[in-house]
Amino acid sequence: MDETIDTPAPLTVLVENHRAFLRYLERRLGDRALAEDILQDAFAKVIDRPDLAPGDEAIVPWFYRTLRNAAIDRFRRTETATRALEAFARELETQASPDRELETEICGCVTRLAKTLKPEYAEALQAIDVDGTPVKTFAERHGLSAGNAGVRVFRAREALRTRLRESCGTCAEHGCLDCTCQAMTSP
Repeated sequence: MDETIDTPAPLTVLVENHRAFLRYLERRLGDRALAEDILQDAFAKVIDRPDLAPGDEAIVPWFYRTLRNAAIDRFRRTETATRALEAFARELETQASPDRELETEICGCVTRLAKTLKPEYAEALQAIDVDGTPVKTFAERHGLSAGNAGVRVFRAREALRTRLRESCGTCAEHGCLDCTCQAMTSP
């Protein structure tokens, strides 16, 4: 009679060691929720790809290495994201806003071009974009539905954008702040 030892499947061994794996991660990470996330992701990978589990070595030591690598990868991704956010914050802090004279020149150009639009478009842009009137309030004041007022301001912006392109060329499309364009005199 051939007696063989019935060994549990690799997944069963991993599940039986769940608490030990969780403690291992939690001690290293100091965050139970993060440890649970990493452990769950690692289990999911083994379930999705059981062929990744080693056939020639003990599965538990292999899984500990897998967890260690997953924790290291998570830290690297977090550090990379943190560095990117810090760089963005530094960029925002050091980014100079246009000086008052340049802003006045840009606003003058846009205001001049807005006056060449249909009167209802110019009025909508002035009220909503310049004065900060809510679209709903603008609509009520002019006997329009909020939807119609929204369409009007959308069309007004498109018309102004077209005028800017005609007057300033492609620099207007790319947000150029050096407004040396020629004044448009015709509507």
